[in-house]
Amino acid sequence: MLNLTENQPGNHHFIREVHEGRLVINDRSFSSSVVVGARLLEDQWPVRSLSELTKDSAEPILTLEPELVVIGIGSKPIFPDASLQQLFFSRGIGLECMTLKAAARTFNILMSENRRALAALIL
Repeated sequence: MLNLTENQPGNHHFIREVHEGRLVINDRSFSSSVVVGARLLEDQWPVRSLSELTKDSAEPILTLEPELVVIGIGSKPIFPDASLQQLFFSRGIGLECMTLKAAARTFNILMSENRRALAALIL
């Protein structure tokens, strides 16, 4: 378990805890993949593995036009294929892939900086 902080910031979503197979965002617990932004929380995101992150499943994220998307998955860093990375870059959207815990920490920092970022957290 990783308890990220005791404090809740003001006007945006905040990842409070990361457990094996479960996240706590604000005061809600999730056991399936989510896409989270400052005021966006998509808890019906159907991606369950990095191989399921395709052009079609990424399109709803891309249409939001964030400046950066942080993909978090597992406990070891893995990366999507080059064509998917190119899809993000061709639209001027940064893409970072990291472990679930690192993605949660990074997302919280980005939110504290008022960045237009999303976290796609794959459980």
